[in-house]
Amino acid sequence: MCRIYLKHKDYLLTLATGLLGERAAAEDIVHDVFVRFAESAAQFRLTGSLKGYLATCTANLARDRLRARVRWTQAPAPGEVAGCRAVDPEELATAAEQGIRLEQALAQLPYEQREAVLLHLKAEMTFKDVAQAQCVSLSTAHGRYRYGLDKLRSLLNSEVTE
Repeated sequence: MCRIYLKHKDYLLTLATGLLGERAAAEDIVHDVFVRFAESAAQFRLTGSLKGYLATCTANLARDRLRARVRWTQAPAPGEVAGCRAVDPEELATAAEQGIRLEQALAQLPYEQREAVLLHLKAEMTFKDVAQAQCVSLSTAHGRYRYGLDKLRSLLNSEVTE
């Protein structure tokens, strides 16, 4: 269990942070995923990818967390830049700025689009798996992903021209 946690925790934390926009809430979600996984380990039978299963659990708990919120009063605050390995301070600052811009743009997407984009790109889930995780048709999952990328591209390009 410890090896599974160490192998997947950073990836799941990045996914949860992208979905929720809050590092603390994302840490809670990842904690809950692993607690539930540990509790059900005796009955657990893996039929696909463990990474995909954990990503789906993370997305489901994030979705539940968002539903529980009464309303959003402001856009989520940008978190840390995950996986940044730049050594040069200038490169580090540039990478951090780009990460913050991307997180801010992601936060502006409708949740379903943000989830589809992150599940496909970060969780490396197929569109079929994304559709199952979101309980929608395959074409709807494709559409959410495509519209999400288009909106991200538009948001990021508008910042560059300003």
